[in-house]
Amino acid sequence: MATDGKSNLSFVLNKPLDVCFQDKPVPKINSPHDVLVAINYTGICGSDVHYWLHGAIGHFVVKDPMVLGHESAGTIVAVGDAVKTLSVGDRVALEPGYPCRRCVQCLSGHYNLCPDMKFAATPPYDGTLTGFWTAPADFCYKLPKTVSLQEGALIEPLAVAVHITKQAKIQPGQTVVVMGAGPVGLLCAAVAKAYGASKVVSVDIIPSKLEFAKSFAATHTYLSQRVSPEENARNIIAAADLGEGADAVIDASGAEPSIQAALHVVRQGGHYVQGGMGKDNITFPIMALCIKEVTASGSFRYGSGDYKLAIQLVEQGKVDVKKLVNGVVAFKDAEEAFKKVKEGEVIKILIAGPNEKVESGLDTTVDEKKLEEAKASGGSGCC
Repeated sequence: MATDGKSNLSFVLNKPLDVCFQDKPVPKINSPHDVLVAINYTGICGSDVHYWLHGAIGHFVVKDPMVLGHESAGTIVAVGDAVKTLSVGDRVALEPGYPCRRCVQCLSGHYNLCPDMKFAATPPYDGTLTGFWTAPADFCYKLPKTVSLQEGALIEPLAVAVHITKQAKIQPGQTVVVMGAGPVGLLCAAVAKAYGASKVVSVDIIPSKLEFAKSFAATHTYLSQRVSPEENARNIIAAADLGEGADAVIDASGAEPSIQAALHVVRQGGHYVQGGMGKDNITFPIMALCIKEVTASGSFRYGSGDYKLAIQLVEQGKVDVKKLVNGVVAFKDAEEAFKKVKEGEVIKILIAGPNEKVESGLDTTVDEKKLEEAKASGGSGCC
């Protein structure tokens, strides 16, 4: 067996800020349509950090120990009898949510809205920070030879960005503003540029994030000021010469001031997409939305075709996800990696699987003051 002598060590959240490593039995293939995957690399999402800090996101509450992680890539080590599209040894990006396939939403093509979705590291389901993972074969996407396993672990957040950006209906030559320059915001900017946007404006409150955004995909950047949303909007429009406003605005921050400014930045008849998650209720500029007849959409995870397009964008060199990775850490350093992400000083850290032979390529020393400040900041990511 390919699993002989291999570890299924898992990174488990017991309660907020209480994690441990547990050896778990290697999962078995229970459906002829499933595959068994050895996890090679896993990224850390904002939602993972939120569960680690708070033990809940909305009505999803960690009541029992739960394995964290859902941004993963791995190698097929066994396949079910009915699997025809994958073979042992194939390298795959994992789509970590499995719908019922029978409800109205699934049958209409919106399986990401399935009320019975089983999503990794969303209570009560375990995640992918483990040695081995079983999944339906059709939710495992074979990586081209030119796409590495580390890049494969970034397909999940890129698919989130693809799903968000699709809903913005961006056409070649249009202008796009992205509020927030975290990982998903940066990837939304890159996808918008790949779609042919002539101007892509990244907005954030941290100068270093904007410096990176300019080198990654943004044509313009704007450092948000402590002024009214209307004034920030006017400043964004002026800084990027957006005329009557942007054709599309994406909020990838979930922050109330960003959302308010976004509705003043978008042009009449433009598109607004809410990708970032934040507080349950905010003060919202409803008059701007109505008077400008803005088409507004929410966005949740990803749907049909999003993973395939994400992989194509990486394969074709249109989105260089490698630039987002600040370092790779050994599995034993998973908790320190979570702390570094919450400090806000890195974009993406990858955690190697427990059977990967790697040394941590990142300084995991944590600034406790920054960590305490970050704990109080809230936010739950986009996934």
